Amino acid sequence: MKYQEGYGRLLGHVIHAFGQYRRFWSGAHPITLTFSVTARCQSRCLTCHIGECFQRHELRHRPDLKLGEIERIFRSLGPVYFFNISGGEPFLRSDLPLIVDLAVEYLKPAIIHIPTNALAPKRIEDICHQILENNRKRHVYIPLTIKPSLDGVGGLHDHIRGVPGNFSKLEETIVRLKILEEDHPELHLELGTVVSKFNVDRLAEIEDYVHAAGVESYRNEVAEERNEFFNVGEQIAPSTQIYEKMLKRFAAGIVQHLPEKRPLTRMTESLRLVYYDLAVQILKQKTQVIPCYGGISNLHLNFDGELWPCCVLAYNQPLGRLREQDYDVHKVMHTPQAKQVLEFIRLKGCYCPMANQWYSNILLSPRMLARVILKNFLIDKHGI
Repeated sequence: MKYQEGYGRLLGHVIHAFGQYRRFWSGAHPITLTFSVTARCQSRCLTCHIGECFQRHELRHRPDLKLGEIERIFRSLGPVYFFNISGGEPFLRSDLPLIVDLAVEYLKPAIIHIPTNALAPKRIEDICHQILENNRKRHVYIPLTIKPSLDGVGGLHDHIRGVPGNFSKLEETIVRLKILEEDHPELHLELGTVVSKFNVDRLAEIEDYVHAAGVESYRNEVAEERNEFFNVGEQIAPSTQIYEKMLKRFAAGIVQHLPEKRPLTRMTESLRLVYYDLAVQILKQKTQVIPCYGGISNLHLNFDGELWPCCVLAYNQPLGRLREQDYDVHKVMHTPQAKQVLEFIRLKGCYCPMANQWYSNILLSPRMLARVILKNFLIDKHGI
């Protein structure tokens, strides 16, 4: 896909979301679809209890969507721009390459993103290789980002993730994926850290490890209390004051290295800089600082066919169940339940700094988007 074509598609999604929020039209034409393909997970993380709940049989009465069901849902939705696969642990589904095939056929994403707990290095490598080869047979070269979790170095990582030996398997996963990258330039290895009260004082050590490992792409996100994670009320995030200091440190690092990067990367990083400022304002003011387009610009498909506006509201405020609506996303979006949830968000009944959603919100705010462009211009011209 040419960049011009990709930008045109993204603009179409943005225009539709902007109009839907203002009730000019309805339906579903999201920028991003996140699909939690399973609740199965080997981890017992201190920041997320999906794996623990599944291992206690608390989620097994909600079976995973089968391939035929997934195909009907994807066909009903149509093209998106970003396709995020989530879990549980996505690579526990042996049919993951077939799920990606269905996404490529019906959703036609410009970018595919998959996180992993890195507990099965060879399996992760084999499935990624199959996905990449399947795409090549279709003559499509969609960027595929794989993001192993890195929440600490050595024993700290194992402690937070709840599995002894996880860090050594993470290191093996990094090596395998770096080798796979050599023959598949469309594959992008990225490490990601959930910053919580358990590791906030060890971030410099984590960043040093990333640089030493030779991984170019690294992302942080602050631990959140989400209904999806069954962790509401556990106060796992750093305080707002610590969070603000941490984000200023991240921003300084971005600005330092931004002038040397390619134009597209500079624009993406400028978006992150604006997001960091916005996230602090949200936490301080405890409200949506600009409108949230959850359920409009972004949709979240749960493993059992429940459709969510986001993973924060998740089970508490779902849009509807696709298994009860002929697997038709548009039918769900026209139900009274979905309309009520969207109105709840529009009236600022909730707030959060979830990065995935707020990147879209920035794109849909002329004022914030202008700040992104201005930051990019100033850094490009003056290195500031």
